Amino acid sequence: MSVTANNPIMPGFYPDPSICAVGEDYYLVNSTFAYFPGLPVLHSRDLAHWEQIGNVLDRPSQLPLEATGHSRGLFAPTIRYHEGTFYCICTNVSYGGNFYVTAKDPAGPWSEPVYLEGADGIDPSLFFDTDGKCYYIGTHPNPDGCRYNGDYYIWIQELDLEQGKLVGEVHNVWNGAMKQIVWPEGPHLYKIGDYYYIMNAEGGTGPEHAETICRSKNLFGPYENNFCNPIITHRHLGKDYPIKYVGHGDLVQTPAGEWYMVMLAVRPLEGFTTMGRETFMAKVTWENDWPIVNVGVGMLTDTISIDLPEWIPEKSCCENDSVYDFTAMSELGPEFLALRRPADDFAKLQEGSGLELKYTKTTLREEATPSYLAIRQKHHHFNAECDVCTDSVTEGRAGIALVQSNEYHMRVELTKVFGTEQLIAEVILCENGTDRSMGEVTVANKPVITVGIRVDGLQASAHVDGITVTDKLDVRNLSTEVAGGFVGCTVGLYAVTDRETQASARFSRLAYTV
Repeated sequence: MSVTANNPIMPGFYPDPSICAVGEDYYLVNSTFAYFPGLPVLHSRDLAHWEQIGNVLDRPSQLPLEATGHSRGLFAPTIRYHEGTFYCICTNVSYGGNFYVTAKDPAGPWSEPVYLEGADGIDPSLFFDTDGKCYYIGTHPNPDGCRYNGDYYIWIQELDLEQGKLVGEVHNVWNGAMKQIVWPEGPHLYKIGDYYYIMNAEGGTGPEHAETICRSKNLFGPYENNFCNPIITHRHLGKDYPIKYVGHGDLVQTPAGEWYMVMLAVRPLEGFTTMGRETFMAKVTWENDWPIVNVGVGMLTDTISIDLPEWIPEKSCCENDSVYDFTAMSELGPEFLALRRPADDFAKLQEGSGLELKYTKTTLREEATPSYLAIRQKHHHFNAECDVCTDSVTEGRAGIALVQSNEYHMRVELTKVFGTEQLIAEVILCENGTDRSMGEVTVANKPVITVGIRVDGLQASAHVDGITVTDKLDVRNLSTEVAGGFVGCTVGLYAVTDRETQASARFSRLAYTV
């Protein structure tokens, strides 16, 4: 019995994947940078179909993100399981550095962070050796001094979990497979057969990204380079190849003994990436104690045949359509995201009437906490729309937004003209931190008005109650190549005001359809 997985296995903004297996269950986590809650926990039993069961960091006490840039915050988590406990280790580059949390149930709750003194650098991982000892592996600047930007070393040190401290000697063990390599990062340490393996990314997380591996019969080396490195990359396929930036992998083995690798890659259109880095998968076989990724192919494939029985989750993360009737919901799902550190009650479901989103004077242009509740963009072509209850549009502006960062986003805002019953919908495009009005329309006042954004590749249109306000708007600037950073676009509800108020905008529905 087998199942077919489609690449990407997690479409949309799911970068820096890490995976672990516990019996017949598989758990995956991804980076979230400045979004809250942090680090989604995804579950599968066949590696093809995934459901989100929670978030690792879902309490403000776990995740300080104040004034954090969109592509700062949480970098490159690793999830591991050992003797009944799940461990997730990560870097908060904005606050505190490297830390780990634990849980008995991967759905949560997870513990408060344990910050590791002396753990400089980024991209930590944990390794449990056969003697029960735990080791930290990460990357930091060349201890002899950086000769160029990106001159980093991978290092290993024992971690005493009872004390929550690094102990013993620091061992700088590897600085990449190739000469003058930049950014050896995302290292993972494994013991497979007679060898310890360090698998890591190199070349930066852009067009030159690659995954390499080395091995040793001793934990602290010396490590032997694989002459077939890199074991997976698309950097040699040219700038127009439809899947790029391949790297940052993690390995997992099934109970039947098959091996697979999850990794990140992007799917740009005409050279522009709006969905960010996504999670892909490949099959791994072993020859001469070295891994071969997609044997006979050497690159990512559209599908992967997996020797596991098909498993269908209750709510798949990869469904094309997501429709939320807030009037019938009692709680928000774990897939919803906010920015930085929202107040506990900034978004609240009111039974029978919808979702209330508190008005705030903080705009999406600020590195702060706007009233923005979103889901990930997962397709190049989609329609996202929300139903706004107009009796709540009295104290500010409410609508929908497509967000790459605080400096690059698109908004469709509904406003009630002061002193009248007249409503105006305005389309605003923010580029390089500057707002431009791209059109507006007067809307007949009624209890509920539908406001939406349609994305077709690198163009977008805005509509209000079926009326097109702006058509064929160029959104190439809402891409990694222009806006920079490591994130993909999200789309969601937005409320903002110019005055002091305790009022909330109310939404009865959010729909994402393809």
